[in-house]
Amino acid sequence: MSTPEEGAAPGRRLLALLLLHSAVTQVITFVLRPTSAYRALELDVPTAWLGALTASFAVVPLVLAVPSGLATDRFGERRVMLVGAVLMTLAGAVFALERGGAAGLVLGSVVLGTGHLLSVVGQQAAVANTAGPGRFDTAFGYYTFAASLGQAVGPALITLLGGDGALPDTAPIFATATGLGVVLLACTVFLRMPARERASGAAASGGMGSLLRLPGLVRALLISCVVLAAVDITLVYLPALGADRGLAAGVVGLLLTLRAVASMTSRLFLGRLVRRVGRRRLMIVSVALSAVSMAVVAVPLPLLAMAAVVVLLGLGLGVGQPLTMSWLAEVAPAGLRGRAMSLRLTGNRLGQVLIPSAVGLVAAGVGAAGVLAATAAALAVVGVAARRLAVDGGSGA
Repeated sequence: MSTPEEGAAPGRRLLALLLLHSAVTQVITFVLRPTSAYRALELDVPTAWLGALTASFAVVPLVLAVPSGLATDRFGERRVMLVGAVLMTLAGAVFALERGGAAGLVLGSVVLGTGHLLSVVGQQAAVANTAGPGRFDTAFGYYTFAASLGQAVGPALITLLGGDGALPDTAPIFATATGLGVVLLACTVFLRMPARERASGAAASGGMGSLLRLPGLVRALLISCVVLAAVDITLVYLPALGADRGLAAGVVGLLLTLRAVASMTSRLFLGRLVRRVGRRRLMIVSVALSAVSMAVVAVPLPLLAMAAVVVLLGLGLGVGQPLTMSWLAEVAPAGLRGRAMSLRLTGNRLGQVLIPSAVGLVAAGVGAAGVLAATAAALAVVGVAARRLAVDGGSGA
């Protein structure tokens, strides 16, 4: 008979592998996406088309998000994550070949987005299914902390490998990302998930319909998708803004890293913050901080002031995703959590398609600064929606 310590050891190993998987997934994504934007600038792709490049990351995953959740609940998290790891490795190889010009960049972005979707759906379902009752805020805080760690390392690799020019050398960056895809594959192979709960009779028969009837779901999905789109827009248009203002690629990479580190900080202490101020109030404050900071970034500032505002932006943007994840994990029936997370990701992907495409049209007239200002306005709108979202209760560490 195993002791509690022996039973806890596999859980700790599983958590460590899930956090590593999350971090590596985000490193690959957050190094490939800004680098593909720089590659597009090398090819003299118009600024408005950067919005299309951003949206291509989400087009196919938008269609596959709900089926991926169904597959996760039916076949298990590990199998879905394995397919995702294969696709992310393939995406790095597509970018590294540098064939097909702008069309090749779009293809690589589509493959990357699909692999990222499958990896993330599997990860989030695994966290929801292994976290104990009352620990969802803390568990998803740690999970998204690991994601933010990857988001910090990704842009830092651009600084390390890309050189000192306004446009980095993309070839070594793409090659490194492909190698990290192999690491992700190895990490997935070693995952061993515990037995999963099946959905109970009523929940199983209701399926996605029972999830769609959850009170407040639409508001939660709206907040989640706008906050994530704001992160995406920062990834693509902060480099464009830096190029407009003559900032070196290394400086822009440092700014992106600061944003990610700030998000890591807010996520690491998410459980404590929720216990102190409550989910609803924390959601409102974080979205408001994001909106104000995004608007200020669009204004010409000295570099140190810009860095300080980017830190505030990261603190605000870091909270929205884990709070909506923990809320969904808490209200979704057992056996439907993969579908619940995929439904959230569907809303996120829809926002990633529509919002960058819309702001790309804005960029044609007012440039990158105008895009950031428009994104700040969108954040302000969902901040108002957050005031009526009932997300408190049942949280904790």
